[in-house]
Amino acid sequence: MKNMMMSALLTGTLLVGTAATAEQLSVVGSWSSLPLYKQFTTPFWTEELPKLTNADFTAQLTSFDQMGIAGGDVFRMLGDGVFDVGQTVGDYTVGDAPELEGLDVPLVATTAAQAKAMVDAARPMVEDIMHDRFNAELLGIAPYPPQIVFCNGEVNSLADLKGKKVRGSGRMTTKLLEALGAEGVNIAFSEVPGSLQRGVIDCAVTGAGSGYSAGWWEVSDHLLTLPLGGWDPVVIAMNKDRFDALPADQQAELKQAVKTGLEDKAWDAAQGGLTNDIACLTGNGDCPSGKPASMTLVQASDADMATARKVLETEVLPEWADRAGADWVKRWNDSVGKVVGVTIPVAN
Repeated sequence: MKNMMMSALLTGTLLVGTAATAEQLSVVGSWSSLPLYKQFTTPFWTEELPKLTNADFTAQLTSFDQMGIAGGDVFRMLGDGVFDVGQTVGDYTVGDAPELEGLDVPLVATTAAQAKAMVDAARPMVEDIMHDRFNAELLGIAPYPPQIVFCNGEVNSLADLKGKKVRGSGRMTTKLLEALGAEGVNIAFSEVPGSLQRGVIDCAVTGAGSGYSAGWWEVSDHLLTLPLGGWDPVVIAMNKDRFDALPADQQAELKQAVKTGLEDKAWDAAQGGLTNDIACLTGNGDCPSGKPASMTLVQASDADMATARKVLETEVLPEWADRAGADWVKRWNDSVGKVVGVTIPVAN
């Protein structure tokens, strides 16, 4: 199995650099069709990494969809040493690590700056989760844009989601949708357009830029800008055995390169990207990414936000606390919770 996966990884990848002394890293990124991979992941690993590390590192890059594996399998395979570095959406891995759901809580961050503060507060927890659950070393955390709602059919408010079949972008998002009266449906990102077109689902949650790039606007007509799915952070990690074998100076050098060359750039673009992406989806404003669509924009009202926030705090987060356990909830309250102004009751 490992040999087969390595063969798949090497097929069609980009080999960068030829320095004889360079550490060559095999890297698996997230969805190859989306802006995070195209605009930030690919340039960093294929062009900028050798420059930022004085040619100490080069990389071979592919994505998990190009390899034909599920996003939830990336960190399992990373821990087994199938490749050196893996990037995947944190929410894809919560079946193995339910405590990781605390990285991306819906509704509590409405700007890129707020989301970055939340992620920074959660970082020590993510480091421990990657060590303990996946035999991996955290290198960085980069965002997708905030996860909003695409619907095929008229939607004018949060209340209109009640009774509709909605694809969530993660477990906590799905729980929130269900608590609001929708029917949460678990469908892979790549299957959403066909499911919307056939009526298997009525709505789906993803980032505005992701939905634009994947053509969701061709099979949906209403865009509800309530951030029901958080920011879908992508965790970037390295096999811990491979990382620990590096000299300390190269460990620090690699982490700094990921921070300045990939993570910081993605965060810097996050807020402006949302504005551009909504313009592209609705035709309201300039679309630098291509042909604008004409979706109907539905702004979340204060009442919608208040309703969703109440459900989050009284139903969704306590349910997560039961699965994550009291120790993780206390850590979350003392870090992320303080940043976002939320405290989850801890069971005695």
